[in-house]
Amino acid sequence: MKTISMCVWMCLAAGVAKADWLQFRGPNATAVSTEAKVPAGELKIAWTADLPGRGLSAPIVVGERVFVTCSSGPGQETLHVFCFNAADGSKRWERAMRATGRTMSHNKTCVAANTPCSDGDRVFALFSSNDLFAFDLEGNLLWLRGLTFDYPNASNSLGMAQSPVVIDGTLVVQSENDSESFAAGLDVATGQNKWKLERPKAANWSSATLWKGAVALQSSKGILAVEPNTGKTVWKYSDGASTTPSSVVTGEVLYAVSHGITALAPEKGAVTQLWRNEKLNPGTASPLVLGEHIYVVNGAGVLIKASLKNGDELWKLRLKGPFSGSPVAAGKHIHIVNERGIFQTIDPEAPEGKVTQEIELKETVLTTPAISNGAIYVRSDSKLWKLQ
Repeated sequence: MKTISMCVWMCLAAGVAKADWLQFRGPNATAVSTEAKVPAGELKIAWTADLPGRGLSAPIVVGERVFVTCSSGPGQETLHVFCFNAADGSKRWERAMRATGRTMSHNKTCVAANTPCSDGDRVFALFSSNDLFAFDLEGNLLWLRGLTFDYPNASNSLGMAQSPVVIDGTLVVQSENDSESFAAGLDVATGQNKWKLERPKAANWSSATLWKGAVALQSSKGILAVEPNTGKTVWKYSDGASTTPSSVVTGEVLYAVSHGITALAPEKGAVTQLWRNEKLNPGTASPLVLGEHIYVVNGAGVLIKASLKNGDELWKLRLKGPFSGSPVAAGKHIHIVNERGIFQTIDPEAPEGKVTQEIELKETVLTTPAISNGAIYVRSDSKLWKLQ
């Protein structure tokens, strides 16, 4: 059964356009574009689109459509889902809903903090209020869940930001907090639970990672990999992990944000630790694997390049920080935006790393860019940009 499920997942993945950026940190949550056409040369602002409210959620891209969420109103009680044309930034459609759950959050974050995701046919938008909506690509509402009605104690006074993922017909959502903490797998067609797991009772803002047909759920206790259709445990790592930056996978290895960075090789239910470097300690930004190296942005805004083989540090490059969003990559370049809205492109193959371009967006940016079809998309509380 596991082999069949894996084959189905691979076929579905192959059917999605390589240019699509379907979730937080893109393909399999790696933050690395898999398309042949990459942003190249001197990037410029191609267009901007206005947004009516706040949002830490990242854009996602499905074909020629760019989706983004935001929240507005005195108490951020109005929840928005937007669809823009990738070519010129014109609005295809907008849907506005009323929050049914708690809209409290820390001043730095907001209700539209969870990045939406898509299976290529539907868009799933989860908000910090535990309101969850499914739309088709034309904006027709397919179903909705007010998860607070089902799980009334699932909330976090600082706000929640775990982004959902979709795999093999299952939408995996997390609402991990100090009280009624859970993760659930929902049927993409109906929104009904396939499974639900109790999770550690602790605030958690890290997002799941997809790897080898499993969903890796990260928490302060460690990482639990589960089958997407059943929620059954595939493997478990119990030595703790970060609750803010998320882990990243490539090839046969998962690079966990645990005691710095810990390289893990799970196989047949067991987890082998390959190496650990406690000095590779990410701040808020999630790590990035590009080629044979891993890149970490620490709390001081320093980009660190290290070897994938053993975690040895190769160089450090001070960037213009601070950062809340994570780096993304396409081709041979890394892109990141700091909180002051300075978009920075880095050449990681330069001997000590080199910033090759800066663009002043002149807005506070607290989120992660998206890459699709040779363009980069960035959002703030009031704007969405296309850089190309």
